[in-house]
Amino acid sequence: MPEPIRTVVAFVVVLGVLVFFHELGHYLAARWRGIHVERFSVGFGRAIAGWTDRRGTEWRIGWLPLGGYVKLHGQETPEDASPEVRASWRPGQTFHEKPVGDRAIVVAAGPIANFLLAALMFGGLYMTVGKPTSTTTVASVQESSAAARAGLLPGDRILALDGQPVTRFEEIQRHIQPRAGQSVTITIDREGRERQVQAVPDSRQNAERIVGVLGVGAGAAQFERLDPFSALWGGVKQTSDITVQTLAAVWQMIAGGRGAEELGGPLRIAQMSGQVAEIGVSALVSFMAVLSVNLALINLFPIPVLDGGHLMFYAAEAIRGRPLPPRAQEMGYRAGFALLITLFVFATWNDLSQFGLFRWAAGLFG
Repeated sequence: MPEPIRTVVAFVVVLGVLVFFHELGHYLAARWRGIHVERFSVGFGRAIAGWTDRRGTEWRIGWLPLGGYVKLHGQETPEDASPEVRASWRPGQTFHEKPVGDRAIVVAAGPIANFLLAALMFGGLYMTVGKPTSTTTVASVQESSAAARAGLLPGDRILALDGQPVTRFEEIQRHIQPRAGQSVTITIDREGRERQVQAVPDSRQNAERIVGVLGVGAGAAQFERLDPFSALWGGVKQTSDITVQTLAAVWQMIAGGRGAEELGGPLRIAQMSGQVAEIGVSALVSFMAVLSVNLALINLFPIPVLDGGHLMFYAAEAIRGRPLPPRAQEMGYRAGFALLITLFVFATWNDLSQFGLFRWAAGLFG
């Protein structure tokens, strides 16, 4: 398949699956709380396919695959609806008449569905392909590094650090990073013989602090298939780890400790979708799981017009005992929409910069 076509197909599949499950969370929660769903759309714009089920819900696929939505019955307040619209409402099945707790459940269900999807995807990979686990075998040693000075060689297997057994490369990193400039006893297996060497990790400044660096490269990861329970638990843990890492990265950007050039938009997602799809199905599923976590987190940010913004308004309503004044909500939605547009333009600018468009234009005009 030609690369442009593969990129487009992969992007549509990736975004379509993530959006479908996000909106499915809203849909199922609405059904659970007794709210009629008028429309379930994957994609925006004119429908290229659609049907209406026996409950009166219109299911449709829009021609622009950049999102989706669920239209809830009576989502607008009676003050904002015309008499004709109010007359068509089904008593007891409108969104606005439900308690604030029910409305919060429906709104929160979308991001929750994306978290669950990510956990299931990771768990499915761990059951079928296997969970990648790094070994402690040294694949490479950097010149003039702490490992080189200690006499470590490619092929050595690190057994313990300061007497503490290690079985994964991540454990080596966790032990070495807080010990910059301190002597560490490394127990290794070299060609079947156990020996000990002393190393003093070098100091390196990262985005947050000075860390210790040994200067060794990890070997190829090994894949271990897990039983269903262990795989699902592993999927939950991996989803949790990615959530924490993503939030930490966002905070570093806000605090100025990390460059905002990492922020990407639809163009970068499309490019990465095509590249990952070329590697294989398992890599694409893993990529989709990571994106699903990111989609859930983005929607939970307390920005009006996003799910997190709605939840923020519902929290205020629960505390006050009544909704925020319409004027305050309108101002919040306008500010939120302006912020989203700004972020979209900035992310697209980053994408175009990464693709080299601006360097090409500069060269074109001398």
